[in-house]
This record gives sequence, C-alpha cells and structure tokens, in this order.
Amino acid sequence: MDTTTGPRLIGLVLTENAAQVGVEPFFMELIAGMEQVLAPTGAGVLLLVVADLAAELATYRRWADEDTVEAVVVVNIVHADVRPETLAALGLPAVLAGRYTGPATLTGVVTDDAGAMTAAIDLLVTLGHRVIGRVSGPAGLVHTAERTAAMHAAAERLGLQVRIVEADYSAEAGVRAARELLAGRPAPTAVIFDNDVMAAAAEEDLVRSGRRVPDQVSLLAFADSALCELAVPPLSAMSIDAHEHGVSLGRAVLDVLTGAARQDRAGPPIRMQQRASTGPAPGGIS
Repeated sequence: MDTTTGPRLIGLVLTENAAQVGVEPFFMELIAGMEQVLAPTGAGVLLLVVADLAAELATYRRWADEDTVEAVVVVNIVHADVRPETLAALGLPAVLAGRYTGPATLTGVVTDDAGAMTAAIDLLVTLGHRVIGRVSGPAGLVHTAERTAAMHAAAERLGLQVRIVEADYSAEAGVRAARELLAGRPAPTAVIFDNDVMAAAAEEDLVRSGRRVPDQVSLLAFADSALCELAVPPLSAMSIDAHEHGVSLGRAVLDVLTGAARQDRAGPPIRMQQRASTGPAPGGIS
C-alpha cells in the first residue's frame, strides 16, 4: 500500500446488524485496543458492517484490488471457515481473532474459552447449583463450540444437568432463550449467557416478571462490560479484557506487516468477576 496517498488502514468487517454493533461493547473496546497500538505507527482501523458472508468476501476482494488496507483482522471464526483461505489467495495479510485449524497459514490470537467455561461451571457447583442452563451464541462459531464441549464435559464429570438454547447475541434473543430455559422442568437454578447484552436484557425481563436474582436464579455472563456493572443486580461475568485483546491483535498485525512468522498467540486471560447476580442455589448449598 502506498502510504503517501493516505492513512494506513487495517480492515475489520462485521457481518452484523449495524444497530446491534452500536450497542455491542466488546467490539468497541476491541477496536479501541487495536487503535492504541496502531495509532503511533500512523495506522487506524477501517470498520465496515456488511449483510452476510458473501458481502464480506466481496469486500476483501475489493480491498485487495484497490489496495485499500494493509491487512485485515478476522473475527468470529466458524467451522470450515473460508475467509482465511480467501485472504491467503488474495495475498492480503491477516490476523485471526480465534482458533483456526484450516490450511491457510495465518497468525491467530486465541483465548481459552473452554477453560473459562469450566471455571464458570465449577463456581456454580460450589454454590450448590446442579441444573444449569446456557444461552449460547451461534453454534457455528468455533468459540461457541469450545464452550459447549467444555460445559458437557464438566456436566459429565460432576453429574450435572445442563441445557443449552442457541441465540444470536441480541437482547431479544437472550430474553426469549432465558424464558425457554426457565420454563423447562426441572428449571435451571443458574443460567450462563454467551454475551453481556443477552444477560442484561434477560435479567431485566426476569426481575420485571417478579423472579428474584439471585435468590431464585443465578445469572452469569461472558464478556464483562459496563452493561454488567450497571445491571440491577450487577451481573457476574467471565471477564476478558476486550481492550487488551484488541492490543494483542494490534501487535500481531504489526508483527505480520514486518514479516514475522505465522504463530498462534495467547489472548488475555479470562477471569471471573463475581458480583451480586450469582448466589447459592435455592435451598442452600448441598
């Protein structure tokens, strides 16, 4: 890319509804972290929201043809993901935010989603919960599958009942899925949500309907944010520092642009942030 004709740009494409992106704290913090690293080098993030995978792939082809960006960051890695191979064929440098096992040789920044799910289940078990529900993200995402496998493994190890309802990360889907879980018998005494938006919306719906959190049901979110802190009661969360994750991605991009060898790098650790939305299972710890 000829940097004399304009700013250096690193592309990031999201295939989500633009309005949803506007309320998704994780991505905003991720971009802020990337730009903290990129800005001193004269680079910035070019964010584009498109309708679907076909539009995302078309964007990469256009960017490669027009020399728009120096590199791209790819998020929400799915099984049999075609994007890494497409980018390799286009000769467009890329960093993957997540685990990828396909043929393309690209650098990735990988977080321990399985370990975080295991830690979440272990916490709930120490509080006496034996029936645990989960509102997951889309099943096709690699990190969703990693969390699901870890949840089932923990259930088998500890003799738990677990139920999972798939959703799409939106507030509305989180509410619907939580209602579905809690209408089951036996109803879960704790529910894990795969993002903060679904958890906060579901908690508001439950409290409004008269269900006491955490006395009747404990709630725990993945992806901590201000939404979790401002919820009533404040939501416990498996907290990945999205800003630091963005910093890791930004550093990986700069390394790739200087010709560093492909390697998977560990993302920031996922830590438990326990707040008022989790408590002992109804009836006390057994």
